[in-house]
Amino acid sequence: MADPKPKILIVEDDLDVAEMLNAYFRVQGYEVFTVNWGEDGVRACQTARPDLVILDIRLPDIDGYEVARRLRGDRRTKDVPIIFLTEKRDRADRLHGLELGADDYITKPFDVQELRLRVRNSLRRMGQGSLTNPVSGLPDGALVDERLGECLQKQGWALLLVSLENLDSFREAYGFVASDDVLRAVSLMIHNAMREVGGADDFLGHINPTDFALVVSPVNLPALQERILSRLEQSLDYFYPIRDREQAAELPHRLAIKTAQIPSLDDGRFDSVEQLKLELLRLKK
Repeated sequence: MADPKPKILIVEDDLDVAEMLNAYFRVQGYEVFTVNWGEDGVRACQTARPDLVILDIRLPDIDGYEVARRLRGDRRTKDVPIIFLTEKRDRADRLHGLELGADDYITKPFDVQELRLRVRNSLRRMGQGSLTNPVSGLPDGALVDERLGECLQKQGWALLLVSLENLDSFREAYGFVASDDVLRAVSLMIHNAMREVGGADDFLGHINPTDFALVVSPVNLPALQERILSRLEQSLDYFYPIRDREQAAELPHRLAIKTAQIPSLDDGRFDSVEQLKLELLRLKK
C-alpha cells in the first residue's frame, strides 16, 4: 500500500498565487487544499488536519498572525508546521511570526523552488521528530538535550559553542539554496576539525539551526577552538558570489563566526540543560 500523500493547506487571498501553488505542489506529489480567508484557514486546518500550512500574512479578514495564534492555541493544530508568506522584510515582522510558533517564512516575490525546499525541510523535521537538522544532518532537539544532560552528570567535559552569524541576511540576498550550502559547509568544517583534534567520544549538534554545541575534552578545547575559528574565518568570504566577494568584508551584516566556551562542567553550577544552553548563548562573542 502506498504511503499517503503529505497534505498542504494554502491560505492565500491572491487567487493567481493560490492557483499557482496548488498546481505546483500537486505536481510535486502533495495533496493540496486552498482557502482565501483567514477564518476559513482556521476551520480547514481543524477539519482537514494538514501536515503543513503555507500562510499569507495579509488576508482580507483576520491576518496571518491571528490565524497562527489560533492554530497554536488549539490542541488539534498546535504542532502543524507553518510557513509564512510575507511582503514584509523587517526583522520585527519575522520575529513576531516566529514568536507565534511559525516554523519558517519566505518573502514575496518568492522563488517557488525555494518554497518547495522549505516545505520539504519542515515536513522532514516533523517526520524525524526534530532529532536531526534537515540541512546538516547533525543531531538536534532531544538528542542534543540528552547529551548535554549526560555532561551534567559525568565529570571531564567542556563545551564549545560555534555560532554562524547573519545567515538570515545572507539568505535574503542569495536565496535559500545558497544559505543551506553555507550551513552544510560550516557543519562539515567543524566536524573535520573535531576529527583532527578531538576525541572519539566528542559530540557535535545544534542548539538551534545556526548555533553548534560541541562536547569535548577540556584538554583539547583551546586547540579545537583555534582551529575551527581559523578555518571558518578564512572561508566565509568564499561563500559569496565572485562579483560580491571583494565587498563582502564591508557588508554590515556579513557572515561571521562567534564562539563561547565553558571550560569545565565539574563545578556543579548548572542545574539544568536549559540553563547550560542559555549561558553558552550569553557568552558568545
